[in-house]
Amino acid sequence: MAKKGQKYKQWTAEEKYKIIEPALQFEKSGKEVARENNLAPGMVGNWIISYRKDGMNGLTPKKKPGNPMCKYSNKKNLTKEEQLEYENMKLRIENELLKKGYLMKGDGTIVKFTK
Repeated sequence: MAKKGQKYKQWTAEEKYKIIEPALQFEKSGKEVARENNLAPGMVGNWIISYRKDGMNGLTPKKKPGNPMCKYSNKKNLTKEEQLEYENMKLRIENELLKKGYLMKGDGTIVKFTK
């Protein structure tokens, strides 16, 4: 179980390959490789499956989407186009919340609307 505030290690494709190479060449089992490197056997097994399916491309880390609002809210000087995109994004979010039955107060707080 992850602890609060814990950072997860990002493995590069080369690091993953070096770890699973003995298992790919049938020198050791996946469980032995996992035990030696202090990793979960399921994770090592998934790496092996991904490598056999897609090669090195299967081991490359996938990009995670993140929060699109951060791109605009952290900048001090937005261009006119960025201001419009930011406002449009805020309005889309507000629209989705209204569809789900939430109300927006004038100060920006969200209140659950009950019928």
